[in-house]
Amino acid sequence: MSAGSRARSFDVAAARYEAARPSYPPALFDAIEQLMGRPLAGVRVADVGAGTGIATRLLRERGAEVIAVEPGGAMAAELRRVLPDVPLVRGDGNALPLADSSCELLTYAQSWQWTDTGRSVPEALRVLRPGGLLAIWWNTTAFDVPWIRAQHERIAYHCGIPARSPVRPDDHEAVRLAGLDGLEVTRRRIRWRRRVTLDTHLANIGSRSALLVLGEDSSRAFLAEERRILAQAFPAEVVEEVYVVDLLVAARP
Repeated sequence: MSAGSRARSFDVAAARYEAARPSYPPALFDAIEQLMGRPLAGVRVADVGAGTGIATRLLRERGAEVIAVEPGGAMAAELRRVLPDVPLVRGDGNALPLADSSCELLTYAQSWQWTDTGRSVPEALRVLRPGGLLAIWWNTTAFDVPWIRAQHERIAYHCGIPARSPVRPDDHEAVRLAGLDGLEVTRRRIRWRRRVTLDTHLANIGSRSALLVLGEDSSRAFLAEERRILAQAFPAEVVEEVYVVDLLVAARP
C-alpha cells in the first residue's frame, strides 16, 4: 500500500477524524513561540496537510494569521464546516500553492510523513521568508504505558505491519528520518494525556490510515474485539490516552 493511498484514506473518515482525533497541548505552541522568539499573534502561518483543522484552530486561537492547505476533498469540506472563516486552499506539501517568501511559519501536524521530502523541503524553503521556521510534529505513542504498547502491537499484527520500536530515535536520527539534514533543527518532546470515553478512543483508533485501508468490515471486527479487551481493563469505559508530541523545528537560512 503506497503512502499516497494511505494519505487519501482519511477522506472516508473525515467526520470521525474531526470528532475523535486528539488535539495538541498548549506546551507545544509555547515551544514554537519560544523558538520563534515571539508570540504567534500576527504571524503569517500556513498549516499544510491541515486535515479537518485540528492544529489550524489552535494556531488561530493564538492569534496567528493562518491559511490551511489540504489535498483531500472530504477533509477540506470538514475543515470549512468547523472553521468557515479560515482561508483554505487545495494542495499538498510537495507543490505548495503559495507564493515565494510568503510565510513566517509552516506547520505540518501529523502530515509531514505523507510528503516526498526531496520535494517538500525545497518547497518549504521557497515559501518561507528568510529566518522563517518549518515546524513538523506528531502525537506519538507512549510506549512505556503497558496497555498502549499492547494495543499498538495488536494493531500492527492485524494490519500486517511491523510494530514500532519502543526506543525513540535520537535527535540526529530523527532529523535524518525527517529529511531535514543540512538544516538547523531543534527537537522538543512533550508528554501529555487526555481522558476520553471508550467510544471516542475506538473511533480515534479506527480513523488511523493503517486500519482505514483494510476496509470497513475488517476494521469493524478488529474494533469490536478491542472494545471487549478494553472494557475489561476500563470497566467505567473511560480511557486515559497518553501521547508524546515529537516536534522538529527547522530554520530557513
